[in-house]
This record gives sequence, structure tokens and C-alpha cells, in this order.
Amino acid sequence: MEAVAYSNFRKGLKDYFKQVNDNSEPLIVTNKNPEDNVVVMSKADYDAIMETLTVNANDYLMQKIARGEKQFKAGEFKQHDLIEDDDIND
Repeated sequence: MEAVAYSNFRKGLKDYFKQVNDNSEPLIVTNKNPEDNVVVMSKADYDAIMETLTVNANDYLMQKIARGEKQFKAGEFKQHDLIEDDDIND
């Protein structure tokens, strides 16, 4: 993860935003006081992290995931063909 000083971040704000979004790589913005440092990330990456945290905090979903993993490892699954858009409209 790259780090940049606040003053440089401010000067190149547009470029840093583009970099963060294009590379899907968070950026640490440092300040004189380390407690004031921040991390800049794309909205899509933030949303993905929040969704993962939500799923991990949901016991019911985690039990379903664990059950699915157990079934898969035991070979207890069915393989299905993907439905194509043409199949839906017929």
C-alpha cells in the first residue's frame, strides 16, 4: 500500500483519486500527527469490505456457508448448466 504526505495528496488530489479507483489499491495519507493519518479507497472496495463484514457478522449466513463448504468437500453437490439470456426469453 502506497503512502503519500497530506500536502502532496492535496496537490494531486484528482490524480490520486484516479489512481485509487483504477488500481483498486488503497492509499495512506500521512500527516504530522500519525493519529491523523487516513486511508483512501474506492467506493466499490469500501462497499465490498462492508458487505463481507456484514456477512461475517451474520451467524445464519456463516452457518449456510460452512454447510455448503462441508457438502462441497464431501462431494455432495449438483452441477447445473448456466442459464443463458436466450433461454430465459423463450
